[in-house]
Amino acid sequence: MINYLMQGFLIVFSNPINILVIILGVGAGIIIGAMPGLTATMGIAIALPLTFGMPPEVGLTLLISIFIGGIHGGGIPAILIKTPGTPASAATISDGFALTQKGEASIALGVHVFSSSTGSFLS
Repeated sequence: MINYLMQGFLIVFSNPINILVIILGVGAGIIIGAMPGLTATMGIAIALPLTFGMPPEVGLTLLISIFIGGIHGGGIPAILIKTPGTPASAATISDGFALTQKGEASIALGVHVFSSSTGSFLS
């Protein structure tokens, strides 16, 4: 089983196009997730037609990157302006915005980045 996992990592990270797609996908996902009303699922639906001409591993990498970036991006407005960007960030409002009101928004955003990236990596 670990052999197949390593083969998957080799396929994704050996191609420089995949690395570029990951960077662009996460960036686009953060922008989409930070806009209240747009969700990560909507970002995937918007990007889906772009993947029709791509190889399967590149297309799936793009869609997964947009989803992860969208979920992360939804916490930014939840912390800063008390409006969740995505439904997944609704619980972030209570503690994140309270820290923003105290003047510690950078700490709240740092904790959000750490927990979001750790959760994405472990899942």
